[in-house]
Amino acid sequence: MLASPSVVYRAWTEQFDQWFAEPGTLLMKGEVNVPFFFETHFEGQRHSHYGRFLQLVPHQLLELTWVTGNPGTKGAETVITIELSPKKNGTQLKLTHAGFADEDTRNGHEEAWPEGLANLDHCMVKEAS
Repeated sequence: MLASPSVVYRAWTEQFDQWFAEPGTLLMKGEVNVPFFFETHFEGQRHSHYGRFLQLVPHQLLELTWVTGNPGTKGAETVITIELSPKKNGTQLKLTHAGFADEDTRNGHEEAWPEGLANLDHCMVKEAS
């Protein structure tokens, strides 16, 4: 990622609607065990997302639950772990998404996350400049 660890961390905990969630739908506090909600809109469909942060270590680690309907996680409560470490001119981000109900759902998310993270990087670098 081109953005710093602090910018990437803030994007996940305070600015989710600037790179992922549909603007105006985000209900999120960057606090452990506080439920959050947001929507995404894709191909004319509304997709509700729910979860809560399990761990927050500023600028280093985020762990959160992630629940969506079909075709998302199909109602399964999955867990996303994001590890952040500084690197020259940016951040090394490692995202692990686990707990899917089936392999097709896992594969779909594995294909989708690179696009989402590219959008995060684009939006956060743009905001920082």
